[in-house]
Order: sequence, then structure tokens, then C-alpha cells
Amino acid sequence: MAKIVQTAGRNALGEFAPEFAHYNDDVLFGENWNNQDIDVKTRSIITVVALMAQGITDSSLKFHLQNAKAHGVTQKEIAAIITHAAFYAGWPKGWAVFNLAKEVWEPGEGDLPYEDEAMRAHAKSMVFPIGQPNTAFAQYFIGNSYLAPVSTSQVGIFNVTFEPGCRNNWHIHHASSGGGRLLVCTAGEGWYQEAGKPAVSLNPGMVITIPPEVKHWHGAKADSWFSHIAVEVPGENTRSEWCQPVTDREYNGLK
Repeated sequence: MAKIVQTAGRNALGEFAPEFAHYNDDVLFGENWNNQDIDVKTRSIITVVALMAQGITDSSLKFHLQNAKAHGVTQKEIAAIITHAAFYAGWPKGWAVFNLAKEVWEPGEGDLPYEDEAMRAHAKSMVFPIGQPNTAFAQYFIGNSYLAPVSTSQVGIFNVTFEPGCRNNWHIHHASSGGGRLLVCTAGEGWYQEAGKPAVSLNPGMVITIPPEVKHWHGAKADSWFSHIAVEVPGENTRSEWCQPVTDREYNGLK
């Protein structure tokens, strides 16, 4: 996260009230806002609700609404936040904050363009994009998958996303030397299995090392979206051999 730097206190009150300016810029924004125990998006939401609860609807609240937007709060989220807070802080305060929020967000602004709510929630849970439908390799998948190139310059790095129940066919990454794949799980829950071995349950943060010449498959669990980063390990004479699909009987028997 980029460090938050504030100079508003010194700009406005540096000569008139330097101690106040110091506390505002260096302590409130310099230390408190840069504390890593709460992410900045959550901190922005807390600040908006705290100001709303006090009935503060001046330029300071608009600044914090803009700050919330800058840190990922969408129009739908801010509408839900204000509505929820209004039940506890007071309905007139909700009206007042909505009037400011309409100056900051357009309807639907910032929301992800996915109709499926679970897919939209999955996309929000990770830093990498879902990408486009993986049509080039669709014949080797059961269900829908999506591909987002992260880097193609030195080594191939791709974010691959599987809808619930989606998995790729058994396949092998061949190489005369080097080669193979690394999978870095980024969101959701999935499966990885090598031929002749039990399936491994995948969760965010796990890393799977796939040596060359090992027959395997990977994909989402039946009730979860799943994404992983796929890293193409450099090698000589590399190619992928796609084999038979993972049958429903094989897949549904996983526990």
C-alpha cells in the first residue's frame, strides 16, 4: 500500500496553529491512517460512518467520501453503507450524506461488470483481474474458465479463474530440460491432483510445484469459484499434452 501523506493541516494552519497542523498531518493521517492493522478501504468506510453519525456533512465528509471511492468503495457499496448506518445514526443524516455521495459517484460506478453475484464477490476478493473467457482452451475444460495475462515478457504468468465445478483435463507439461508449472492460489477453493495420488485441497496462499512429465489436473471445487496464478517455468522443448477429461465420477468422489 502506498504511504498516505497529508499536508492539509500545514497548508491551512501551519503558521496559525502549527501544533494542530502537526497532529493532523503527522499523527492522524501520518501514523493512524498508515497503520496496517486495518486496510485503507475499511478505514475509509469507518471514517464516513463516524462523521455521518455526528451529523458532519460539510466539505470534510465529502473529502472522505472521495477518499473512500479512491480506495475501492463502489457506488452500490456506499449506498448500502449509508442505508445501514441511517437506521442507527438517523434517517435525516442518511439523506444528507446521500446528497453528497451523489456528487462523488455515478450510478453503478466502480462495480464490476459481472451479472453473477458470486462471480462479482470472487473478483473483489483478489487483486488480479478475472480476465476474459478462456475460449482458446475451452475444449480442454469442463465448465467455464477465464484467463488474465499478468506478464508475458520474461516468463508467462497468467491468472486463471474457474467457475464452480470447472476443471481442466488431465494434462502433462513436457520438456527436455527445465519446464513445468507453478500454481499460486489467489482466491476461492479448488483441487489439484496428480495421477495415482490423492487430490489436494487448494486455498489462497498455497503454492503447488508441478514438475515436467507429471500427469495432473486442477480446478474449482463444486461450490466455489477458484483462481490461481500459473507460472510457466522456462525450459527447452516445452509443450503441453492434453489428455482425457476428469469424469464426473472422479470429480464428485473428491472429499
